[in-house]
Amino acid sequence: MTLVQFHFINPPHCSRCFKAGIDGICSDCHFWEEEEGIIIKHQAVFTYNEAMEDYFSRYKFMGDYRLRKAFSHHFKKEKDYTLVPVPISEKRLQERGFNQVLGFIDHLHFAPLLEKEEGLSQHTLSRNKRLQNKNTFTLKAKVKLPKKVLLVDDVYTTGRTLQHAIAVLKEAGVQDVKSFSLCR
Repeated sequence: MTLVQFHFINPPHCSRCFKAGIDGICSDCHFWEEEEGIIIKHQAVFTYNEAMEDYFSRYKFMGDYRLRKAFSHHFKKEKDYTLVPVPISEKRLQERGFNQVLGFIDHLHFAPLLEKEEGLSQHTLSRNKRLQNKNTFTLKAKVKLPKKVLLVDDVYTTGRTLQHAIAVLKEAGVQDVKSFSLCR
């Protein structure tokens, strides 16, 4: 695995979710808007290719925590936005030993506003099953809500994980939520 194997998302890409090769708005973003009333405001850095799959296999699933530093410089604060990581369930944390998103942003100030109940592991599900998955996120008790949130995850596949988290934040009163992931 070398750096040249990782591919930056360059234009054209969807203006809302950064899906590569799309000029304008992709069918996924049209779906979110028409079916759920959600307008995506997402940004990603890399396409999810074979090299990235290998990286995540080693980092997340084999537990090579040192690999968190390889891409952590791509995770940054955005002015006036509170950085909020997508959490993992307590069971997943015990199995893995770390939250892969927190590994990326441990050098930044962030607010862990969300909790995640145990649910099906996303990487094992088909696209249709991911889209049908129930929302397993809840707001932590007694947290002070910011007006603007930059929600951070590792990979954007269907968008369902981020949409569930965004729904919880918006229902609680957050006015503006953008999202960011390393890969799309």
